Amino acid sequence: MELSVRPAADRRRGVGRGAEFALLAALCFGATTPLIRIAGAGIGPWTTAALLYAGAALVSAFSRRRAGREAPLRLRHLPRLLLVAMAGAAFAPAALAWGLQRTGALGASLLLNAEVVFTILLAAALYREHIGRRVGAAALALALGGAFLVFERSTGGGTSALGLLAVLAATAGWAVDNVASRPLADFDPASVVLAKASLGAILTLSAAAAFGEGIPRLPAAAALAAIGVVGYGLSMRFYLLAQRRFGTARTSTYFASAPFIGAVLAMALGDRPGSFTWGGIALMLAGAWLLATERHDHPHFHAPLEHEHAHRHGRGSDHHGRSPAVPTQRERRHSHLHLHEAADHAHPHGPDLHHGHSHRKSEKHRDY
Repeated sequence: MELSVRPAADRRRGVGRGAEFALLAALCFGATTPLIRIAGAGIGPWTTAALLYAGAALVSAFSRRRAGREAPLRLRHLPRLLLVAMAGAAFAPAALAWGLQRTGALGASLLLNAEVVFTILLAAALYREHIGRRVGAAALALALGGAFLVFERSTGGGTSALGLLAVLAATAGWAVDNVASRPLADFDPASVVLAKASLGAILTLSAAAAFGEGIPRLPAAAALAAIGVVGYGLSMRFYLLAQRRFGTARTSTYFASAPFIGAVLAMALGDRPGSFTWGGIALMLAGAWLLATERHDHPHFHAPLEHEHAHRHGRGSDHHGRSPAVPTQRERRHSHLHLHEAADHAHPHGPDLHHGHSHRKSEKHRDY
């Protein structure tokens, strides 16, 4: 097999688009923590979670693409969807809502940084994703930045340790969601979000009834559903699209900007930062710079792979140079079962759905 090197613009396209989607997911989700604390005041945590994911299901139902553009979900994916729904659409949002009723929005927003740490560890352990020194340093800087800010709020006496522990538990639940949903990133993101959100809403609504939580007033219910549309529905869709392009660990590291976005909104709503806050901001900016400038490049081998996902053929496409089965669909995005032949080449890449290869110590790869 011949070693090939793709043009620089094509090589960077997948990673660049992945970063864009991850940042959009962070922006949509980041603002929700302070808003949930306001809109969910006096409402049970399971009811709050049910309304959030009802909104997510609603927006997903109206944003599904026509058949053929994305790979469809199938019945065999139900067990994984149930796991994702239980961890990320039931347990995690309910724990967050419970914690927000016992702690400040700024501290809770910043503690969400723990999600990136949990996700990177799980992605490395379960999927063997390569985490280079630069990505590891970026994740550490982001996590330390959040720790600085949370430390300041905790020592100030304005937060409850029990509430913060509940928020920490929520981040662990979302980390499980992140790594469990990675194999679903190949499929129609709107369908994945619709299935996950619908299952989550059913589970949390059942828990709310079991715990005897009251029915909220219409304005509060509508506000939480609207928050769910943007912060959970659109955010989950962007997150899946980012995972598709450059893997779970890198997506979660970019997504670590979400707590900072929530913290900024919390400060705008009245929370006052101190000296540790500015130190945390500096660490987060350093982490963001490390991520934005990170490149991973080495000769690598692709074993033959047959799967189904949305893609294009022709010039500029990643690993989809020919379409013998569907010659008329060469230029537009579509989905069908196809085979990737074995290849041996080099280009900057992330651990996306085409780059799940191992990274042995003997390999000469660069993280820069």
